[in-house]
Order: sequence, then structure tokens, then C-alpha cells
Amino acid sequence: MLVQDVMTRRVVTVSPAATLQEAYETMQSEHIRHLPVVEEGRLAGVITDRDLRLATSSLAPAPFAPDAKVGDVMNRTVRTADAMDPVEDAARTMREHKIGCLPVVEEGRLAGIVTGIDLLDALLKLTGVTAPTGRLEIRLHDRPGELARLTGLVSERNVNIHSLLTYPEERQHVRTVLRVNTIETRPLATALREAGFDVVWPPDKPCPA
Repeated sequence: MLVQDVMTRRVVTVSPAATLQEAYETMQSEHIRHLPVVEEGRLAGVITDRDLRLATSSLAPAPFAPDAKVGDVMNRTVRTADAMDPVEDAARTMREHKIGCLPVVEEGRLAGIVTGIDLLDALLKLTGVTAPTGRLEIRLHDRPGELARLTGLVSERNVNIHSLLTYPEERQHVRTVLRVNTIETRPLATALREAGFDVVWPPDKPCPA
């Protein structure tokens, strides 16, 4: 999945000459928390609701007035994304720099924006939870052939895999999460256990009510 698949293309922007009050009112009316600042068609910065709160707070050493300009408060060092970037790269950038959005720039011009909500939507799509599915979680040995053996057994049971995600664990294991086209996952889990797989979910015995 790429950034272009999840980004918001209709981007609400503000000019550096706009006032902080105008920026605040725009955020409120549009129900957003991030405003790219655009000047002559080019991205000049970003201002967020947090920036506005900090800039105008009475606790600030020299608080800005509501009629101060966005250009005086905005963040000019802006991390951006390309529409063809993988979504996981965008997520890593936002996590590493502790930011809530990434403007998407194409040939120097603003083409969209990716926020934390967009990345959550991407996660839901990648994990397949947007469709009626069942979930299995298996701990595999981190060695060649284990994943193929797992998917082969699932295929033999005439079950279709809608999504498959893996992540490494300690002691040379890989945790694998499957979304399959049936909500009756216990018979499949039993078959996997009988084949020697370490099935984490669903549990061997139903959870107590």
C-alpha cells in the first residue's frame, strides 16, 4: 500500500499572511488539526492546533495575539512524503519525528496530506478487518519453509487467506497473523496444532464467559 492510496487529496490550507484567529477558525470548521501553509502554490510550512495553543497561551514567555500572522508561528522545517512512498515509510517518519502529519509533495507542489488517522485506516485495510473474516495468530520458527508450510496447510483446508502480517519475536521466532474467509477458525486452529504449529489465537480452550 502506497501513500497515494491513503492520503487526503482535498487539502485545506492557509496562507502565511492569515491570522492565528483565522487559522483556528479554519481548523474548527473543517474538524482538522493540521494546516499546511502554502505561499504562491508552494509548501511554506505547517501549523497545528498545538502550535496555536502554545503560541497564544498566557503561560508563554511572550504570547502571540490572535491577530498575529501564521508565518510567525508556523513550523518551517517540514517533513514531507511522496505519493509513491510505502505507507510504512510514512508511519516510520511520523513516529521517529513525533509528528502528526506529512504533507505529500509532488514536483514542489502540495498534492495531499497523510495524518495518523489515515495510517490507522491503512492498518485496518492491511489487516483485513474491514471485511467479515476470522483471525489466527501463529508463532513460527524463523527458518525457510515455515510460512510456506503454514499457508499450504490452510489451502488444503480450502480456506482463503485475506491478509497475512508477520513480525519478529525473540528467540528466533516470527509471529504471524492471518485473516481468513471464515469466522469458524477453531477447526483450522486444531488442524494447525495437530500439524505441530504453535497457535496463539484462538486459544486451545474457549475463554471463560
